[in-house]
Amino acid sequence: MALTPGGSLNLTPASIKATLNTNYLDFTGTTDTTWAQQYLPDLMEKEAEVFGNRTISGFLSQVGAEESMAADQVVWSEQGRLHLTYTCTVTTAASNLITINDHIDTNAVYANGSHGIRVGDTVILSTATKTVKGMVTVDLAATAINTLTVAPYNSNDLADTRIGMADGDTAVIMVYGSEYAKGTAGQTTANEPSFKSYSNKPIIIKDYYEVSGSDTSKIGWVEVSGEQGQNGYLWYLKAEGDTRARFNDYLEMSMIESVKGSNDNVIDSSSHMGAVADQAVGTEGMFAAIENRGNITTGVDGTDTTTDLAEFDLILAEFDKQGSIEENMLFLNRKTSLAFDDMLAAINGGYAGGSSFGVFDNSEDMALNLGFSGFRRGSYDFYKSDWKYLNDKGTRGSINDKDTVGAVRGVIIPAGVSSVYDQQLGKNLKRPFLHVRYRASNLESRKMKTWTTGSVGAATTDIDKMGIHFLSERCLIVQGANNFMMMK
Repeated sequence: MALTPGGSLNLTPASIKATLNTNYLDFTGTTDTTWAQQYLPDLMEKEAEVFGNRTISGFLSQVGAEESMAADQVVWSEQGRLHLTYTCTVTTAASNLITINDHIDTNAVYANGSHGIRVGDTVILSTATKTVKGMVTVDLAATAINTLTVAPYNSNDLADTRIGMADGDTAVIMVYGSEYAKGTAGQTTANEPSFKSYSNKPIIIKDYYEVSGSDTSKIGWVEVSGEQGQNGYLWYLKAEGDTRARFNDYLEMSMIESVKGSNDNVIDSSSHMGAVADQAVGTEGMFAAIENRGNITTGVDGTDTTTDLAEFDLILAEFDKQGSIEENMLFLNRKTSLAFDDMLAAINGGYAGGSSFGVFDNSEDMALNLGFSGFRRGSYDFYKSDWKYLNDKGTRGSINDKDTVGAVRGVIIPAGVSSVYDQQLGKNLKRPFLHVRYRASNLESRKMKTWTTGSVGAATTDIDKMGIHFLSERCLIVQGANNFMMMK
């Protein structure tokens, strides 16, 4: 009987009394034979959270709500404007009549044609250099579409040289009332209320994490931690928790950044998303909704992005043209947030000579608060908050650094609720201007769905691994986007 020793046994005796690298562990080595550190280090087992809370979600929960839906599309309607104001072109400024056409209908289609102005209406006609008040005397819609005649009230406005209007001038016409002679008949046509209809579709968002069955039982020397509350020495707990936290952020980021497909690109093709010609992929996120239906400010002159009162007053003037919602929320990146603080501090009478105490609850015995969480300008209240999504280098912060021209400085979102007609329920409802719709029924909720497959724990397959699946199907509804403002 023969004994064959293992080939990797350490059978060579040491020639001197010394510690060798074959006897001790080395935390800087790559194999067990190079662990030459003979002294045990002071091991800090807890993983250091050097980035703080790494998640960026929470924005939508502050400004919106979540509701279930049971369809592939959400359709809602929004009221049109009540009063009649149009953009037009002056075509005959001479003589004592003014004929205008090319009405740009901001209030949809009315019963008497593509505009709601009728004979007998009193109007204001205004160009860049002149404003005239008159009466509509002839409606030529039957023979010349979108053409009518306005007679000025003041005889001094009759001649072309005095009226200050020339053929081809762009003008604005606004109805402010009507006037009829005694004993005459009234109107024969009626205006119907107008509305605009919008729609959005949900998208399916997925993620996945897997670990082999063997690795679920391996212990590590690092005590993990994470935003999902995971802790211990099993590394897969951290990996699964990070995947879950990242997926939660994706749910919000998708609702902010998503855009609709154009029906003619590679993504829409059947080989990728299986879409057909009339079913574009994608969904309209918040940024896209504001760019398509809302307002954008790029500074006073279009290039100056330094926030000051001049720019802010322009923002207020635009809000006056829209819904004039008094309470609004500002979500800003760091630079713009500090610019707002500087702008507000500069208004303080004692700012030039230093700090003034007793203002904004500042006193000599407390640290001076140089930040502002809210302010009022004109008839509007604004509540300011930093938006981590625009600052974090792992999200929009890095994009804004790269593309400074198209960088998003912040958004202004109306607070409160809006009254809308719900096509599914068939009635008007009060909802936040911003809310998320997710697919759900009595059997299935796809708001945030997760399930486990594999043979670890409760076995579902014979594969020696654990797979964790994440899924959600949702879209964002931006109602009254004309009241939103994106700061670029």
